Parts: sequence; C-alpha cells; structure tokens
Amino acid sequence: MAERYDYTHAEQKERVLRILISVSIWVVSVAVVVLAAWLIIRLSIEKTTVVDASMEPTLTEGDSIVIDTVTYKIRSPRRNEVIVFRQGDSEHSFYNIKRVIGLPGEKVRISEGVVYINGSALPEFANVETMILPGLANYEITLGEDEYFVLGDSRNNSEDSRYATIGNVKKSDIIGRAWIRTNKFGFINSLNKKSDE
Repeated sequence: MAERYDYTHAEQKERVLRILISVSIWVVSVAVVVLAAWLIIRLSIEKTTVVDASMEPTLTEGDSIVIDTVTYKIRSPRRNEVIVFRQGDSEHSFYNIKRVIGLPGEKVRISEGVVYINGSALPEFANVETMILPGLANYEITLGEDEYFVLGDSRNNSEDSRYATIGNVKKSDIIGRAWIRTNKFGFINSLNKKSDE
C-alpha cells in the first residue's frame, strides 16, 4: 500500500518559510534605511555654540545650533540667511554667525543706519536696531564674485563685514547655513523675522 503524503504539513512549512523571508527582507530594509539616515545626518550637519551677543535677539550667547553643511554645496547662500563661517586666516577657535546682506557682485553702502544695495535701500528682513557706525561701508564696497557682506542682528554690538577684522566673507570660508537652535527649539532662518513680511 502506498504511503500517504501529508500536504498540510508541507503547506505549513512553505508558509513559515515565506513569512521568514518577508521578515528578513523587512529587517534588512529597515537596517539599510537607518544606516543611510545616520550617514546623511553624520555627514551633513555640524553643531556649534553661539559665543557672543552679536546675533541677538535671533540667537543669544550660549545657544546650541545645528549647521546644515549640505545646502550650500547645492546652491549659493541667499540674502537674509543666517550663515556660519570661519574667519579667514584667523586663529579663532570658534565659528562666526551672521546674516547675509550683500551678495556676490553687489555694491553695498551704509548711510544714516540704512543699508543700500546697488544704490537702493534694503528693506530689513529682521527686527534690528538702527546702525550707528557704518564702518568700512561708509564708502561703497563692491563684492567680489565669491564674496558676501554680513551683519549681526545686534547691529551696534557686532563685529561683521563693516570691520577689517571680518571684512567680506569668501564662499570658501562658509561652513553652512545656521539651521536649528536646539536648546530652545526653532528654525533659525525664521527666528526674529519681521511679522509684517
């Protein structure tokens, strides 16, 4: 007499095998996504701490911020963005954080506390005090093709492009875009923005 084959047992084994394969694929997919996310974050952001009061009220001394180091590899900095940069050929161990005011090729001048770009008054993006000292920008400054003119939001308490110690910021000295304040969570480029704009 022929031996009977147990079809139900074979179907169960096949079902369990399919489930194990599906679970294995899911676990590997999740691991790949987590690893990719970790690598992207690790390679695309830096952290720093604000060391002075030159960006108040947007950023205050001691604020911890995350720097987006990828965006400016894709595009150039834009006016009113807050950037983090090295002070060219400087022995400073800290980064500078300022707001972009003048873009490459533009002419910048400050007169009676007002910033002029190519002869036209620049509407202020941030709530800032009126500048008392125009510094080097008392005379028109022409920016090079890789240079930016930056100011601190605390205009009368900021060492920035108005002074020879900082001057125009070269694109090669820019670390990235100041992105997130972590100690009092907020996206930096939306902080201290004028409400009427």
